[in-house]
Amino acid sequence: MDIADVARKTGVPASTLRFYEKQRLIASMGPRGVRRQFAPGVLNQLALIALGRAARLSLDEIRSMLSPEGGPNIDRKLLAAKAEEIDATVRQLRAVSRGLRHAAACPAPSHAQCPTFQRLLKAAAAGALDHQRRSGELRRTTRTQMPTGGDPGRPPRAGRR
Repeated sequence: MDIADVARKTGVPASTLRFYEKQRLIASMGPRGVRRQFAPGVLNQLALIALGRAARLSLDEIRSMLSPEGGPNIDRKLLAAKAEEIDATVRQLRAVSRGLRHAAACPAPSHAQCPTFQRLLKAAAAGALDHQRRSGELRRTTRTQMPTGGDPGRPPRAGRR
């Protein structure tokens, strides 16, 4: 199946398919310089890549889950750790949602007089500082793992063929 067929069937742009190939996430068949051809199994590989991206796995982590033959080689410990991270994020977002709902319906004359709102502000300030520390670490670890630009799964515009 050629690159246009794969792009049409998966919705993954050809530029991203070329990027994934360059990153050794997928492999085309045949000589370089001709229209890229892929085995039908590439559709399953791309589904696994999409799942990994949705779970915020790095490209290196996703690559480690693809065997040289293209089948899945799932690291269960990594998936369990990612699931824990996602659960923690969900808990945090639920707490923020509860705080926002309280602030919207708070009967206090001023939010400055509401003890619940004041606790929310303190928690947000502590979380913001923690988030800034984590984002600095994330930027350092993903610079070499993810392409620059808007979508972490898409290659940068410069240098595309």
